Amino acid sequence: MVFRFFLTVAFLSSLSITAFADGSQDRTQFGHDITVGPGEEVSEVTCFGCSVRIRGRVAGDVTTFGGGVAVEDQGQVGGDLTSFGGNLRLEKEANIGGDVTIFGGRIHRDDSAKIGGDVSIFSGTFWLLLIFGLPFVILGAFIALIVWIIRMVMRPASPVPA
Repeated sequence: MVFRFFLTVAFLSSLSITAFADGSQDRTQFGHDITVGPGEEVSEVTCFGCSVRIRGRVAGDVTTFGGGVAVEDQGQVGGDLTSFGGNLRLEKEANIGGDVTIFGGRIHRDDSAKIGGDVSIFSGTFWLLLIFGLPFVILGAFIALIVWIIRMVMRPASPVPA
């Protein structure tokens, strides 16, 4: 059930993100893995329900929802790397220029891999439920409050006994 919800949110988000892709060097996919080959350079990578494999260079950020990231064979990421619901694997001589944030996953890091910024890991499903579930709980409570108020206003007045 949580996975279906996650995929629905990812799909709706992907529709809006592809509209903002400003260059042909951006890679945005839904359900299809992305590979940046050796000697290849792209500007941004975004993946919904799939994984990213980097052997070349990503000049900007890498973001995955429901998939992992593997930076292999001296792969490089110039910006931040964020993964929601996936693991991160940094192999020998991998280089991340910015911050690394992992929600609901783990990091496997070779000793020679470099990270230029901060590393934040929120492992476990609690964080995924908090990030994606809490807004819907609040929305549901708000709708229930509106329904309750409408029922109170629309309730017919009781006749007063004489």
